[in-house]
Amino acid sequence: MEKSSIPLPGANAQVSSGEKNPHTKFYIPSLDGIRTLAFLLVFSSHAGLAKQIPGGFGVTVFFFLSGYLITTLLRREYDRNQTVDFKLFYLRRLLRIWPSFYLVLFIGTALTAFGLLGGEIYLPAFLSQTLHYANYYIIFTDVEGVAPGSWVYWSLAVEEHFYFLFPLLYLAFRKLRVSPRKQVLTILGLCLAVLVWRCILVLGFGVPSPRTFYATDTRVDGILFGCALAVHNNPILDAQHYSNKVWKYFFLPAGIILILFSLLYRSSDFQETFRYTVQGIGLYPIFFTAIRFPNWGLFAILNINWIRFIGLLSYSLYLVHYTAIVGVQLYLPQSNKFLQAGIALLISLGLAYIIYQFIESPIAKLRKKLSRA
Repeated sequence: MEKSSIPLPGANAQVSSGEKNPHTKFYIPSLDGIRTLAFLLVFSSHAGLAKQIPGGFGVTVFFFLSGYLITTLLRREYDRNQTVDFKLFYLRRLLRIWPSFYLVLFIGTALTAFGLLGGEIYLPAFLSQTLHYANYYIIFTDVEGVAPGSWVYWSLAVEEHFYFLFPLLYLAFRKLRVSPRKQVLTILGLCLAVLVWRCILVLGFGVPSPRTFYATDTRVDGILFGCALAVHNNPILDAQHYSNKVWKYFFLPAGIILILFSLLYRSSDFQETFRYTVQGIGLYPIFFTAIRFPNWGLFAILNINWIRFIGLLSYSLYLVHYTAIVGVQLYLPQSNKFLQAGIALLISLGLAYIIYQFIESPIAKLRKKLSRA
């Protein structure tokens, strides 16, 4: 049998593995703050600072976070019930993603169709978004034919594909009593396979950059690295294998160095092959220390209430922000780009808050009733 999840020694009182008391509030510190930082990277890049701000790295952070969080929840559900209820799992995921997504998609499409945002709507492009294969549509066609700013939904397609397949693999791990160590080795093996596949595509077939940037089969390792952190040496569920000092003063700096290297080394072959792997490895100790030591150093900033709250809005912010940027640039073309960005950010925050209040919060209550984890 696998080792049971154990409470985190000395953890924040809000945090629990849920093993002793199934009604204990479960909260993973720092994740909402990380969401805020990831969104700000994406927003700043789209607002005109793409050469200075690595917006693509923000998406990679979102991928890692999704893999870690979903796998942690799957793990807790199995620990409690000795199974994973796929019907409820997928229903919870759909309730989390689809209402806000389709609301924003349909409104943006309607505004575009009526000529209020510029651009045109092409049915094949629109269908690729509604059916969650927009990432592959972009690769083999282009980003035309959708509501301006909505092409960023490609990353949601990658996550949807992951949600569809990974829970089956995780349940197989648990039913076959695969040890956590072997689970993580298998997941890392999949990450290695994705790296090899990218190398074959780029170095062997010379595919263009969009093929490796947008496709699920070349980006899913960003999510899988987060899964690896969740199944073994999970900072919120497991006893740690190294001392606090080793994590804080060796692994964390090493992770930061890897991230900086991945951003600064500009070889095109590296950027389209090893970059995503290096970033996944670098994010591992960063996430571990941010979650394990939420009140230490700069990580405390991630847990300030208003920063956490922006993180709660991050999904809706991601949905609306680029369309808001395009709209502001369309209607205020003579304004300074920083003023445009500020106005677009305020509009995005306002829209995201409305969605949070009237869509996400009511549905979240239903999801909690459905949740076994």
